Amino acid sequence: MRWLLVAVLAIPAAGALLAAFLPSRAGQAAGTVAAAVALVLSVPLYRDSWFSYGPAAVRPWHEVDLSWVPGLDLRFHLGVDGVSYPLVVLTALLTLLCCAFTLWRAPAPGRGHTLVALLLVIEVGILGTFLALDLVLFFVFFEVVLLPMYAVIAVWGGDDRAHAARKFVLYTLFGSVLLLVGVFTVVVSAGTADIVALTGGGELSRGTQIAAFVLLAIAFAVKSPLWPLHTWLPDAHTQAPTVGSVILAGVLLKMGTYGLIRVAVGVAPEGARWAAPALGILAVAAIVVGSLVCLAQTEIKRLIAYSSVGHMGFVLLGIATLTTTGIQAALIGNVAHGVITGLLFFLAGAIKERAHTGELAQLGGLREQSPWLAGILAFAAIASLGLPGLAGFWGEAFAVVASLDKGGPLWTTLAAVAAVGGALTAAYFLRLLRRVTHGPAVGALDPPGLARAEVAAWAPLVLLALVVGLLPALVLGMAGDPVGALVEAVRS
Repeated sequence: MRWLLVAVLAIPAAGALLAAFLPSRAGQAAGTVAAAVALVLSVPLYRDSWFSYGPAAVRPWHEVDLSWVPGLDLRFHLGVDGVSYPLVVLTALLTLLCCAFTLWRAPAPGRGHTLVALLLVIEVGILGTFLALDLVLFFVFFEVVLLPMYAVIAVWGGDDRAHAARKFVLYTLFGSVLLLVGVFTVVVSAGTADIVALTGGGELSRGTQIAAFVLLAIAFAVKSPLWPLHTWLPDAHTQAPTVGSVILAGVLLKMGTYGLIRVAVGVAPEGARWAAPALGILAVAAIVVGSLVCLAQTEIKRLIAYSSVGHMGFVLLGIATLTTTGIQAALIGNVAHGVITGLLFFLAGAIKERAHTGELAQLGGLREQSPWLAGILAFAAIASLGLPGLAGFWGEAFAVVASLDKGGPLWTTLAAVAAVGGALTAAYFLRLLRRVTHGPAVGALDPPGLARAEVAAWAPLVLLALVVGLLPALVLGMAGDPVGALVEAVRS
């Protein structure tokens, strides 16, 4: 199975080359086939096994460990476990759906084959980030997504795409500099870049761990993004084409929260314990601020974008508790957010294309004009607000429970305020539905019906939102052992 790890990265890379250099329609088709093959190859990476942290080596289900830069003792080290596997499959799935969607309709100014090529390069960077077990390799993959995503926003985005793309790049570069300094600090102090050996703190002193954690946490907070480093996100989401918004919200943001768990907490546990109260306070602030800002939004994509700030706040709260329940909440919250928010951005794009506007005041009567579209939007909104039985419930509920279990005045207060933030989430999504689906009809939709390509792209996400909500063990079960081992390493 080791060859699958390399193939999962190599196939999209090859597909990107084919998509870029073949004629338009043929390039799009070749890229979509490559994305499909990558998804098929990612599924067998699962193995009902375990993954251990600590002084002993990390034991992933499958790994590739080859010499990369011998003079610097850097290795091409890839591995997959229960923490990274769900995100690997989610990335491959969303990329396939977006590539296939462009076969039906490429956004202006066309050049769908180039867009598909960029989406596949982004996929390589995201998958590599989730699979890397070498800090320098992790940094390289982490940065691969920057320029392609900039191009997706700048070329295929909305009227203010240039400003949004520049803002995305500037914020991300700021985070990249801090990530590079953090990685350099750890590698120089420990004498190795191997995440296997570094997990649990290795031989790093307490001061080094605190310094490294601060640098790494801020860098990952920019990418997630977490309040108050989130201001690039609404502009990027609002201006990006539909497929760009789906990838951005669905999996690109997860690079930050995954890095926070795997690298920042895993490599610098003493720094994580030191910063935990501050992280918890920032997480709850993100939940409340994100919800209040959503209540004031007048544009549908911007509202969904700001909702991500609140949802990532619940993920951060779970991580900040440094408990098994909390980190499990963060992991299932990541997956649920990727599925549901990806679906929401698909729907927002469909509504804007039909109504030629995203302003809530100019939308309305959706249930009369397009009942199927209204029904799917209601399903996605209710899933996102955390209705029990749907995917969005578990991450938010477990994050609050983990904070309560941690106990003490601070964490109990944070749990209570986060619960209030969850109620505000329900308020702004119900406001969205009242305006868009139940409000008086303002203008006609063109066309009112759904295309087969749209149904094909949305159906897997609807199904996953339901399945993960009813069977959370599909995600939590495979992550149980590695999360438990990580918590033991943090506490030791």
